[in-house]
Amino acid sequence: MFKKLFNKITGKGEEKPQEVEEALQEEVETQGEDVQEEAQEEVQEDSAEESLQESEIEEPEAVTLEAESAIEYEAVHEEKPEPEELMPESGEIEPAQEEAEEAEAEEPEVYETIEPVTAEAEPALEESEEVEKGFNLFARLKEGLEKTKKGITEKIDVILKSYKGVDEELFEEIEEVLITSDMGFDTTIKIIDALRAKVKEKKIIEAEGVREALKEVIVEMLEGSEPLVEATPAIIMVVGVNGVGKTTTIGKLANRFKKEGKSVMLAAGDTFRAAAIDQLEVWSGRVGVELIRHSEGSDPGAVIFDAIQAAKSRKADVLICDTAGRLHNKKNLMNELGKIFKIVDREYPDANREVLLVLDATTGQNAIQQAKTFSEVADITGIVLTKLDGTAKGGVILAVKSEIDVPVKLIGVGEKLEDLQDFDARSFVEALFD
Repeated sequence: MFKKLFNKITGKGEEKPQEVEEALQEEVETQGEDVQEEAQEEVQEDSAEESLQESEIEEPEAVTLEAESAIEYEAVHEEKPEPEELMPESGEIEPAQEEAEEAEAEEPEVYETIEPVTAEAEPALEESEEVEKGFNLFARLKEGLEKTKKGITEKIDVILKSYKGVDEELFEEIEEVLITSDMGFDTTIKIIDALRAKVKEKKIIEAEGVREALKEVIVEMLEGSEPLVEATPAIIMVVGVNGVGKTTTIGKLANRFKKEGKSVMLAAGDTFRAAAIDQLEVWSGRVGVELIRHSEGSDPGAVIFDAIQAAKSRKADVLICDTAGRLHNKKNLMNELGKIFKIVDREYPDANREVLLVLDATTGQNAIQQAKTFSEVADITGIVLTKLDGTAKGGVILAVKSEIDVPVKLIGVGEKLEDLQDFDARSFVEALFD
């Protein structure tokens, strides 16, 4: 190629000068294209080398990251040696273990120094628990009477706010509220008559003053309740129809007496209902007291007889007896209870006796009829009114007290053990009107 170009420049050969110039231009352009192609090839080679260098640089980093991940994985999942493997082969104990054993050895001395302090602090602790317990009981009473409060006192408050003075129409509206709360007609008339007399006596002229007068009237009607039998030995006969809460009441009473430090026994005298025996067995195990029972369908009098003999031989403080709750007719009920009471009179004459009638507050006027029936066949000493938390017609407590003139001794305002409370007229009315 250069030789041909040299010939063209020097004029050698057959080509003319113009042709030489055109040939020279053609060669230059050709050479430029070749140079450009070589430059492009060099650029491509440089790019390939740079890519190769980048791959050579990135590859070690990727390997390093994978290696680090593997190291971390092995570090996490590495099986740690058991405590025995950490112990020195010589069997020597580490200083930390020596300190722990010394601390364990010193523990009895620490408890011995705490005991006198605890003993001195017990009276104050018990006193604070009693105060807290009393507050909680009143709070539970208020909570349990919430429905009754809405059914009675809240309605009365609405009436009193709509009046400025006191007139006969006011008394009539209050009377209507009391009747609808299951107090009964006769009991309501007694309350209204006493309220009129109280308003006149205290010269109340404003409707707001009638509220306090009504509270005093209700307290006076409910007062006169006596506490449960406290002297021992004692026998408590629990009567009432099925479904009113007899078994639960017996279990809660057993728990109460046991917490008072008394030895308690139970007798499953309701042998006509298998569930009654099973439920008492559950309660005896829960409270931790002995249960005397026979098979289903056996003679209730025989169960009470055996229970009395067991209570006397074991010198139990309290014997609580369940009885049948069938009310098919009054004659059967009278014969059955009469037989049981004769056995108690003959076999346990020295025992202090309590006969508790359990009534369901949610049954309303039916509870009053039950109270009248049982009072005819048994010497009822006290009323247990259960399920007051489940009804808005808690006024039945006034009707029962007024109709049969038997004191209400216990009320149930919930399912918890502490929800079976001693009845106090003043606390009851305060919780109802609070």
